[in-house]
Amino acid sequence: MSCSLLVIACSQPSRFPRPFVFRSRSSKKSAMAPPILSLALPSETGRVLSIQSHTVQGYVGNKSAVFPLQLLGYDVDPINSVQFSNHTGYPTFKGQVLNGKELWDLIDGLAGNDLLYYTHLLTGYIGSVSFLNAVLEVVSKLRSVNPGLAYVCDPVMGDEGKLYVPPELVAVYREKVVPVASMLTPNQFEAEQLTGLRIASEEDGRKACNILHAAGPEKVVLTSINIDGNLLLIGSHRKGKDKHPEQFKIVIPRIPAYFAGTGDLTTALLLGWSNKYPDNLDKAAELTVSSVQALLQRTINDYRRAGFDPQTSSLEIRLIQSQEDIRDPQVNFKAQRYC
Repeated sequence: MSCSLLVIACSQPSRFPRPFVFRSRSSKKSAMAPPILSLALPSETGRVLSIQSHTVQGYVGNKSAVFPLQLLGYDVDPINSVQFSNHTGYPTFKGQVLNGKELWDLIDGLAGNDLLYYTHLLTGYIGSVSFLNAVLEVVSKLRSVNPGLAYVCDPVMGDEGKLYVPPELVAVYREKVVPVASMLTPNQFEAEQLTGLRIASEEDGRKACNILHAAGPEKVVLTSINIDGNLLLIGSHRKGKDKHPEQFKIVIPRIPAYFAGTGDLTTALLLGWSNKYPDNLDKAAELTVSSVQALLQRTINDYRRAGFDPQTSSLEIRLIQSQEDIRDPQVNFKAQRYC
């Protein structure tokens, strides 16, 4: 089989630092296969590989992350770490789980067609050490193609004092994943697991961010911490190893309900907006929180309209109905910078 070379001259030098070369493979039926347009004509935002869970019904994992990123202008290629009928909060669920070898088979297939040029990798819930180690190999492989790849990691391990992954995953995240992440988005419990620091105050939250910066990522967002009954997001951006991080908080209103998929949505939006505003993590967080809160309020209102008490069960978010709040949010939640 013969092949020709196509060289892409990119108009975004900061995201595509050098021309990317891939092969257009010929066949008996065609002298040259058409180019992959997401490579030949890259979007102004980027190309994301998202490795997360998938459900047939409802919006969690990739179902909660891919569509919002597409609305913000990103090309997104999803790999589903699991495929379930519905999320595990229902009485029953069925489906399949991808293992590390199967993940690598997909990566190998992309590599065989020169399709591994991504600007971002996004990961969420991962249920086994073997799969997490395979993800680390994916990070290395993607950065061998694009050294500037940004890795946005939501280290999903648990919440409210309880782990819902095998305990041995914590050490892998702490020792191997955090050092290679560009942005980390833990909740309060996960940040405590990663740092060994109990977070009981805003100052503790800021210290936790500093510990994580020292381990690797330049951007850290504690997506929800409970301090004296107040719910906060704390963000931190270290713009250089010799610089103090810029830190801020956003006060988040408490909604008396439990929603599935909001953490996946939050991390996806933080990726999307922080890439559009790379030097203004606080602005990216404002846009993210404003979008999520508008979506949650719509979800609550719609359940009430349907005659259902939203405090009695885990709720499916109204993602499709909230697309304007995702694409062009009204900023109702402002960041307060720490001195």
